[in-house]
Amino acid sequence: MEEIIKTVIIDDDKTSILTLKSLLGSQFSKVEMVGTAANVADGIVLIDEIKPDLVFLDINMPDGSGFDVMERVEYRNFQVIFITAFDIYAVRAFEISALHYLVKPITLEMLTSAIDRYRDTKVEDIDKRLSVLKESLKNKNEKIIIPSTDGLNIVKLSDILRLEASDVYTVFYMTNGQRFVASKPLNNYEKILEDLPFSRIHSKHLINLMYVKRYMKGKGGSVIMEDNTEVEVSVRKKADFLDKLKEYARFV
Repeated sequence: MEEIIKTVIIDDDKTSILTLKSLLGSQFSKVEMVGTAANVADGIVLIDEIKPDLVFLDINMPDGSGFDVMERVEYRNFQVIFITAFDIYAVRAFEISALHYLVKPITLEMLTSAIDRYRDTKVEDIDKRLSVLKESLKNKNEKIIIPSTDGLNIVKLSDILRLEASDVYTVFYMTNGQRFVASKPLNNYEKILEDLPFSRIHSKHLINLMYVKRYMKGKGGSVIMEDNTEVEVSVRKKADFLDKLKEYARFV
């Protein structure tokens, strides 16, 4: 039998709280809303008293941030779904850190996806995820968390040689020869890395332009990476790839 998920909301936006309470109450019978708070100080007290399973937590509040809440609570055996106003850089930061999030205005579709992700993961390494999130929100974007079936791998973006699709998973090939299998599809990482020096050159391949050693001409052609791996370029992706490569080469 599925257990009840004891839940609290910490958000200074009354509309956001009302929307969440309404959606959770009408659509998620196993999610029990047990309390709300509108600022950091009250949120810390609420979490430590209630000891919830799940916290919906706003990033920005009048007396601080969601990070302040996470750093100051004594009880930590819960998962968090952050709430944020739409910002493409913030969204990418959450994806990079493998933390759950909702973008305002909150919809049933977004909430359902967030609850499903909550059910599929365990409370683990929250401090590492928060560290990567804060780093990414400062636009450093130096690291990425790769969730796998047996835990989390935290790697520097500059150490990623290429990514390869494998069914619904993604294989990360690192410059030191290591491989990591991520439990998310390649499309997910293409979106995260789209304004960094990465290029989708094939339905199965996303490469780091930093490590392209040679382009071999052909109908689509292929690239030789720094580890001497040859990776096919699809005809459909060829023009876009060459444009990005030339732009990157001029940049460096």
